[in-house]
Amino acid sequence: MTFFENQSPPIRPQTVRHTSRAGFPRRLRFSLILAGTAFCALLVSCGSKTETPPPAPAPQTNAAPSAAAASPELTKLVGTWERPDGGYLLEIKSVDASGKLDAAYFNPNPIHVSRAAAWREKGASKVVIELNDANYPGCIYNLEHNPQNDQLFGQYYQAALQQTFEVAFVRAK
Repeated sequence: MTFFENQSPPIRPQTVRHTSRAGFPRRLRFSLILAGTAFCALLVSCGSKTETPPPAPAPQTNAAPSAAAASPELTKLVGTWERPDGGYLLEIKSVDASGKLDAAYFNPNPIHVSRAAAWREKGASKVVIELNDANYPGCIYNLEHNPQNDQLFGQYYQAALQQTFEVAFVRAK
């Protein structure tokens, strides 16, 4: 007899049968799925039945909305302003109580105004206008209103050139 004939065949491990996935019995899995489905159906049906009525309409009047008005000094900024050195136009359409300006800028075509604000500082009206458009990425006007000769003067930062220029605007309208 040889060495290999004396040995018994290798023992194979028995295959373990699982009755369910992830250790949950089949009935428990079915119950959890059924309960979850019922819960979702309940949420959907409750959501459609709880509509809130529309708010009552506000009384109609011809008066303007009662928002806090901007200071009289800041309202003097409203108008069209022209830079005499190149025909650039700054149009300030309105200013609200928080100092936010509704403004437009033209050279001669419209240039996107990304930020426009005004405020009072040490008795003077200050304005900042930020442009963000082709050829005007992040260009900024920092201006102050001179009420004696009704001009806006200050600095213009030309971002593409990374240079600052002294500028002035005169009222066009």
